[in-house]
Amino acid sequence: MGMTLKDLVAEARTQVGTIEPAEAQADASAGGLILDVREPSELAQNGAVAGALNLPRGILETRADATLDTAEPRLTGQQGKGTVHVLCAAGGRAALAAATLRRMGYEADVIAGGLNGWKAADLPVEMPG
Repeated sequence: MGMTLKDLVAEARTQVGTIEPAEAQADASAGGLILDVREPSELAQNGAVAGALNLPRGILETRADATLDTAEPRLTGQQGKGTVHVLCAAGGRAALAAATLRRMGYEADVIAGGLNGWKAADLPVEMPG
């Protein structure tokens, strides 16, 4: 039998570290990047972290590969220069995304608790308007 999503997320979590939301925010202010891998509809419904780059998990690899025309400069510019702190709603997609980024040569970790942890730490969230 193949792996389940739960298995894949558990495996990814063994490959990446976590960072507390306030630490991620401080590091982003010093040159790190917060990458939100939620879908646009989730941002519209639940808000977004100010200054975060939103790239849905489903297109991450096409934006993280600097050799492609679809590469996202804010992300590829972090490679070798700073950590990418990955965020989703609760942490599963972020773990998968961070593990993928690490395989692609990035320094990446997961923001503990996802957007829920960010909000619980009373950090700013913007609602689209």
